[in-house]
Amino acid sequence: MKSVQDIVDLASAYYGSAVLFAAVDCDVFARVEAGEFGAGAAEPGRGMRLLLDACVAEGLLEKRDGAYFNTQASKAALIPGEHADLTKAIRYNMDVYPVWGRLSELARTGRPVERPETHLGEDVARTKAFAAAMFGRAMGIGRGIVPMLGRLEGRVLDLAGGPGAYAILMCQANPDMSCVTVDLPAISAEAASYVARFGLSDRIECRVGDYHSDNYEEGAYDVVTIFGALHQESPEQISCILGRACRALREGGRLMVLDMMTDATRTSPKFSALFAVNMALTTHNGWVFSDEELKGWMRSAGFEPDETRVAPPPMPHWLVTATRK
Repeated sequence: MKSVQDIVDLASAYYGSAVLFAAVDCDVFARVEAGEFGAGAAEPGRGMRLLLDACVAEGLLEKRDGAYFNTQASKAALIPGEHADLTKAIRYNMDVYPVWGRLSELARTGRPVERPETHLGEDVARTKAFAAAMFGRAMGIGRGIVPMLGRLEGRVLDLAGGPGAYAILMCQANPDMSCVTVDLPAISAEAASYVARFGLSDRIECRVGDYHSDNYEEGAYDVVTIFGALHQESPEQISCILGRACRALREGGRLMVLDMMTDATRTSPKFSALFAVNMALTTHNGWVFSDEELKGWMRSAGFEPDETRVAPPPMPHWLVTATRK
């Protein structure tokens, strides 16, 4: 139960988000690391000083004798190119930040307040920004997920594979597998670019398609993966997608689904419950389902699901694998 102070803090919680977004947009953390705001440096202008001090107040930076320093976490996650770089993922949050101000509109109408097509191909700049954000986010999450998948070999079908991050990570970790990743034309083109950049075009096919309606080669795949996509779909659509995935697998083949999920109450984990709102603001059918609901759809599609496994931090993803009967 929240106290009065908790309610006051919640009402201004977006201040902190705005500080983080502005700092990323102004490349503050790389500039701090380069010593631009260190000892002996020129005094920053008024606006930048206010932003830097706000970053200190939020625990994103440290301040000693008038100089600014990155924290260990900021150095790892907020400097582009570092091993835990989250800057592209944060830019996705920046992109959807304005739509959260229209949440009451969603509550009244039940309809998204933004056309999903704007970041799925209709707007070239938004699509590229969205793909870059999803690639960075998936690379960060995927480094913790891929070891959970065990050894992969043979042919993998990666449905709604986005810009190809998971396909790249899976192939890097498993030299005896190849992958077909499927997504809409604009996103698939971005995937092909990333795959080529990593030198994996001979092992990863970036196929244009739509998992709502595609039929795949029956019994041709050893593994089907669906990572971070089903939260965009209605229960009916999920059932159809899983049915097509089942037909694409050989007998005994494996299905692996990674997503935001909740418990049966749909209120926990907190982040997943809030992410359901984010999806509803930006997609026609977006939500977050429970792991038990997913297992029910899996069984109906011809799978025997395993236990739910919790992915490593920082994102509360859950992994459910299943075997084709």
